[in-house]
Amino acid sequence: MRAVRFHDYGPPSALTVDELPDPTPGPGEVLIEVTAAGINFSDVQLRAGALRQWAPGLPLPFTPGHEVAGTVIATGPGADPALAGRRVIALSPAGGGYAELATVPEAAVLPAPDLGEHEALAVLTQGTTAVGLMAEAAVSPGETVLVEAATGGVGGLLVQLAKHAGATVVAAVGDEKKAAIARELGADRTVDLTAADDVGPVQVVFESVGGPLTRTALDLLEPTTGRMVLYGNLSGLPHEIDPAVLYQRALSVIAFATALLPPERLAPLRDRAFALAAEGVLRPRIGSVRPLAEAAAVHQAMEDRATTGKNILVP
Repeated sequence: MRAVRFHDYGPPSALTVDELPDPTPGPGEVLIEVTAAGINFSDVQLRAGALRQWAPGLPLPFTPGHEVAGTVIATGPGADPALAGRRVIALSPAGGGYAELATVPEAAVLPAPDLGEHEALAVLTQGTTAVGLMAEAAVSPGETVLVEAATGGVGGLLVQLAKHAGATVVAAVGDEKKAAIARELGADRTVDLTAADDVGPVQVVFESVGGPLTRTALDLLEPTTGRMVLYGNLSGLPHEIDPAVLYQRALSVIAFATALLPPERLAPLRDRAFALAAEGVLRPRIGSVRPLAEAAAVHQAMEDRATTGKNILVP
């Protein structure tokens, strides 16, 4: 089979397409013939070596990709043989999705929902994250919500969910093309946080960039009611948060990481995300669908912040 791997941490060019023996499912595993694999920014960070504290001892060479869609073609000892032939999606804890074949634990497999498989992959992690973030922020009707990276995989879904909740949505974007997309997604206003745009007080900030923009967004929060939910670090820079400022203005900062949630917390959020997608409340935007051989190009575009929506690889 063909698989995209990096043999050492490095730039996007570290990704290569390698020929490997077909894998065999182990105990409790299934083998999936992959028809689509989702790309997340965490894949980019992992390849670059920015997540070594989260994934110490990562076996190299490594095939990234935690989200796959496809058909089960074999089952290992102890796995349900009735899964063979079924269309599924899966969230593989050990990666391996950027490939023609992937082995995943049976427990990670879900029946393919009544969505397009690319849209299903967009909801699987990013939709679940967006639903969880909204719950943490407890957005109320009439509040003003600032969404950073508002045309990204999670950001675009947050725009839709916040609007559905009755909030006024301010979308932070980097150029006019992304501003137009944010408005299509439902944003009431678009702003550039690196410029002198007048944003005004907001009650909620969904913070995913880090660096100086964290402090810029924090300054926009309304005293006593303002809350910031941290869920990403696109810049790779530390979040600039002064605890004294939080105290002086009675602000709240919450951190949310989908990858750290136990199954009993993750499953209800995921189920809710798929239900909202079925209702048409969540409308995932597919930014690109590219072959395995172009994985490095997609990673480069994501690093350059030149992508929007969900990015997909197909064998």
